[in-house]
Amino acid sequence: MSMAFLEMRHVSKRFGKVTANEDVNLSVEKGEIHALLGENGAGKSTLMNILYGLYKPTSGQVYMNGELLDIKDPSDAIAKGIGMVHQHFMLIPTLSVIENVVLGLKSNKTVLDLKASAKEFAAMADSYGMPVDPWAKVSALSVGQQQRVEILKALFRKANLLILDEPTAVLTPQEVTALFDVIRRLTEEGLTIIIISHKMHEILAVCHRCTVLRQGRVAATLPVSEIRGAGQLAELMVGQPIKLEMDKQPVKAGGEVLRVQSLGYRSKDGVDKLKEITFTVRAGEIVSICGVDGNGQSELIRCVTGLLRATSGASTLHGEDITHASTRSILDKGVSHIPEDRQSMGMLADMSINENLILTSFRSQPFSRRGMLNMGWIKKRNEQLIETFNVRTPDIYERAGNLSGGNQQKFVVGRELDRSPSLLIAVHPDRGLDIGATKFIQQRLLEERDRGVAVLLVSTELDEILELSDRIVVLSHGEVMGIVDQSDATRERLGLMMAGVREAEAVSG
Repeated sequence: MSMAFLEMRHVSKRFGKVTANEDVNLSVEKGEIHALLGENGAGKSTLMNILYGLYKPTSGQVYMNGELLDIKDPSDAIAKGIGMVHQHFMLIPTLSVIENVVLGLKSNKTVLDLKASAKEFAAMADSYGMPVDPWAKVSALSVGQQQRVEILKALFRKANLLILDEPTAVLTPQEVTALFDVIRRLTEEGLTIIIISHKMHEILAVCHRCTVLRQGRVAATLPVSEIRGAGQLAELMVGQPIKLEMDKQPVKAGGEVLRVQSLGYRSKDGVDKLKEITFTVRAGEIVSICGVDGNGQSELIRCVTGLLRATSGASTLHGEDITHASTRSILDKGVSHIPEDRQSMGMLADMSINENLILTSFRSQPFSRRGMLNMGWIKKRNEQLIETFNVRTPDIYERAGNLSGGNQQKFVVGRELDRSPSLLIAVHPDRGLDIGATKFIQQRLLEERDRGVAVLLVSTELDEILELSDRIVVLSHGEVMGIVDQSDATRERLGLMMAGVREAEAVSG
């Protein structure tokens, strides 16, 4: 029986009592674009880290071209023709492109000929339709250009199997299209590509076959041409039918709740992270902040919630100036905040779920009376809350740090929605959740909006922004490129603005 180009047979990986992969079989043909699909925690990255030599499998074998491989570490994987582009790039910003490319390469010469390497690299980059100046500093390149450098670096090192981990996570739609063109070109040249992703529409657009992982096991492997649509993939990922369409009612916006006026923030090292940011959020509407991650979203939300001190401009809540108010006083004015990092900003890992659920409310009635916590009422309320949000835990007294990331996210979201805010600030509210939990949270955000809450949503997922938003504020390098009504928004228009094209130019373009 002939073997596929790559075969991973009966691969398992355990970390103590936690099983990340269980008896996984993966078969990839030469010249194929093969998707590895699954939600966060499904075991995708662990499986590919085994293939790349970052982890040793607990059991199982890896074959390439019919040869049994013993991959000791990443350098060994590279020597065997396996390259990997990680979701968070491994480039050194202060070095040039060519210095990053040759770093760690062995040479038969005493002194590496950097000029000759740069010439060879530039010719290779041009031949693949990805021209890059080999002498440019990595810090001067866009995110999309840095990703191309990572791909070219792997090709320069003679990779014939390329693993791309969430390759579109930090790209604009236009950069995604360009990347897919490159991927197709590479496979025409004989390269084999595995794409790790959770974005179903992208899998359907570019891949030949798809392997779906669910809770560390293979749920299915099938040709993309046989997939009926995103709904089928979603069902394979979570094991049950999922309603992908949202019940979104026409917007009935009320009075202004939040106003951000000419807000600016300069970091301690003198960099302007926010420049003259102006927008409003009204009762009963969802305003989304859209942009490639790292373009000022974090600083904006921290300034609005009192975690950073704005350098200029102002924020008002129901007409009251909160620019320099403390975080505690802002939250006490009816603001709920689902933070960007649940572990460092949304919970205390060493405290119980029960204690975490009252962190922002324990001072007020009916949580406490005359300085004493109302423990009976708190227990009953919190048990109802974790049931509503399907937080999987033995009980409410479990240490919060023992829960999976997705369950931590669900109880943080549940706590903030339970506070009945007038302004809800939701930053990546469904990050780390499976598709079923994601749709549940998104529907809850719409319900908050429909009962008159002003919702400020930060997301890097364009599908989510297009589906949930009433108005969209597009940020690029800390500036507002424009504010677009949802009815006028398209992926292409938003993508141009995310890349730094102002609204008028994006429309005319």
